Amino acid sequence: MASRLKEKYRQEVVPALRKEFNYTNPMQVPVVNKVVVNIGLGEVIQNPKAMDAAVADLATITGQRPVITRAKRSVAAFKLREGMQIGCMVTLRGERMFQFLDKLMNVALPRLRDFQGVSNDAFDGRGNYTLGLREQLVFPEIDYDKVDKLRGMEISVVTTARSDQEGRRLLALMGMPFKK
Repeated sequence: MASRLKEKYRQEVVPALRKEFNYTNPMQVPVVNKVVVNIGLGEVIQNPKAMDAAVADLATITGQRPVITRAKRSVAAFKLREGMQIGCMVTLRGERMFQFLDKLMNVALPRLRDFQGVSNDAFDGRGNYTLGLREQLVFPEIDYDKVDKLRGMEISVVTTARSDQEGRRLLALMGMPFKK
């Protein structure tokens, strides 16, 4: 069963983008390749149990087991050694990616306090978008009583768009609530 967002992409977004950017071939239309959700944990140096909680939260939110990221080099100022655990991340593709994006845009973001929309400026120049959240509680799967500490996360949406304008339009048509 295809997700709501995937159907919306096929039925509404592709024709709209083809008309707007004058694509002759349907394969030219930009598509979302993957979504990467990342939690950086500087606190894990003092509190090793923080990693387990972050991994559990990320697995609950995305429905996929996170990969633990490690330090590439030592940094004495941060008491960090090469190879130490410093975060966790999940790469979502296919059906899970569409379900996660749908949940992010229609459930999680509107739950943010004083939410007026996400920034228009967080594109990287190649049509990819990165969004930072301050806390994991905006996702309905997270039980407030079981949270030991609020952790922020970074969500990167990787597209095949060639420019920021194409990427912004793709995400806007899919339902990303950009600021007016």
